[in-house]
Amino acid sequence: MTGTAPTSDLTGWRATPFTGAGLTHDVYEKGTGPGVVLVPEIPGMTPEVLGLADHLVDQGFTVAMPSLFGTPGKKNSTPYTLSIVAKLCVSAEFRAFALDARRPVADYLRALVRDLAARTEGPGVGIVGMCFTGGFALAAAGEDVVLAPVVAQPAVPFPVSARRRADPGMSQGELDGVVSRTKSAGLCVLGMRFSEDAASPRARFDTLRRSLGDAFEVIELDSSKGNAGGFSKGAHPVLTEEMRDTPGHPALAARERVVEFLRERLVPAAD
Repeated sequence: MTGTAPTSDLTGWRATPFTGAGLTHDVYEKGTGPGVVLVPEIPGMTPEVLGLADHLVDQGFTVAMPSLFGTPGKKNSTPYTLSIVAKLCVSAEFRAFALDARRPVADYLRALVRDLAARTEGPGVGIVGMCFTGGFALAAAGEDVVLAPVVAQPAVPFPVSARRRADPGMSQGELDGVVSRTKSAGLCVLGMRFSEDAASPRARFDTLRRSLGDAFEVIELDSSKGNAGGFSKGAHPVLTEEMRDTPGHPALAARERVVEFLRERLVPAAD
């Protein structure tokens, strides 16, 4: 695949410590309009993640990004990523390998979405989780204020066994809470992954489909051999590193659907 992903930097972002569920992280915020929590992927708030964040700001949202790991603004590299993964593997906050697990970081995100909803306009907030944080974002959708959860290539628990590949990345109780909201409040979930992505396995999406039914909208980008988008078999980050600002590009279409999904649920209809 040719070209490069959109990038940005920390210009204009305001960092403030936020404490919730006994955890404290800096949260970077920018923009006006309905609130969206954007949870960075491994290794953290890279220029590509900031490119997505600034795009959402430009589309009329207040974006809050918790810095859960990594150095904000630092470029991705293999040594950097491996150093972050090594730390996350042993962190009790994230429980990267645990099955059927309620993770402390999901409780932190619940507190953050409640705080953002209280400070921004609109009927509620959205949340976008990617890669390592995809399941955390969906777990936070048990909160009534979350109206637009987006789950991009969820990769936790790390898929090192068949049971972990099928695990939804949250406890059964948390998943039951999200399912209940799809029935009682009409909640819908947008999920996306690459077709050949072993880090975010199809079995995980199969579990979510069985649980959420028609309330789970799935975008699966073709990364099989010879695919039209030019993606490699190892393609993983749908909305960041694999994104290209090229008309007709599959990942661009996925990002456009994310913006549309957020607007449908967070922007009040004109009278």
